Amino acid sequence: MLAFILRRLGQAMLVMVAVAFVSFMLFQYVGDPIIFLLGQDATPEQVAEMRAALGLDQPFVIQFWHFLSNAAQGQFGISLRQGVPVSQLIAERFPATLELALVAAFMALVVGIPMGVYAALRRGSFLSQVFMTVSLLGVSLPTFLIGILLILVFAVQLGWFPSFGRGEVVNIGGWTTGLLTAKGWHHITLPAVTLAIFQLTLIMRLVRAEMLEVLRTDYIKFARARGLSDRAVHFGHALKNTLVPVMTITGLQLGGLIAFAIITETVFQWPGMGLLFIQAVTFADIPVMAAYLCLIALIFVVINLIVDLLYFAVDPRLRLDKASGH
Repeated sequence: MLAFILRRLGQAMLVMVAVAFVSFMLFQYVGDPIIFLLGQDATPEQVAEMRAALGLDQPFVIQFWHFLSNAAQGQFGISLRQGVPVSQLIAERFPATLELALVAAFMALVVGIPMGVYAALRRGSFLSQVFMTVSLLGVSLPTFLIGILLILVFAVQLGWFPSFGRGEVVNIGGWTTGLLTAKGWHHITLPAVTLAIFQLTLIMRLVRAEMLEVLRTDYIKFARARGLSDRAVHFGHALKNTLVPVMTITGLQLGGLIAFAIITETVFQWPGMGLLFIQAVTFADIPVMAAYLCLIALIFVVINLIVDLLYFAVDPRLRLDKASGH
């Protein structure tokens, strides 16, 4: 187990170094930060002085090493657009994005797994066909269109939910959350549903497919031959083995929810990292873009590690393989 964790940590370090290199290359080929800081009217002497002050006159390897060491400490410099430390901007925006992603993931799991199980156990029923049709729509429709339709129906026509903003938040030890206020839940509902629909349909179809495959295996037939009830077979044996691949997809999709909440945050003007990244791209704010890439890569690496460790808790075959040395 320890060797497995160490090997995974080594792979994670290599991935993070590669992502850091890509982020660092933004500083080399996407505009000149000196021009952004000093403006177009800066004299050559001012440019040279600022370049030396920032260490941009040093060799490429030295610059990358400084960038890597600073990134390991969470330091990515100053935002070229807002003039404040990038770490401060990330700290302010990250709670909103994480909150939105977690609520969307919870919705997708709570609704998607039961729908997938029902669609597998009642394949020919009318409701199962409805679920499959709705899942096709959820997979096919783009996220921005779903968000606009939800705003049109529930915010404009019905007036049930607000169409933008985060609502009232509570600051707990520097961490802001809207999940402890009624207005916070009121504001997060539409963005979370928009972000959750694609994940929900994906989980539902995956659970259905895996459940159907598991129900055809020999050990399920043996369980039925032993006289176990349908409830024990379906939920005690079939569903438990179905959740192994579902856990992988869910873990990766959680990282995807955080990384690709950009569109949802833009449509609903949700004050998270996605909206910050869009604004950074618009104004070529390279330090913010580099920090966003490194943070998203770190999130994916951590989630992958957690999912790999959870495999040992869910699938006993992996523990047996490790114990036998295979």
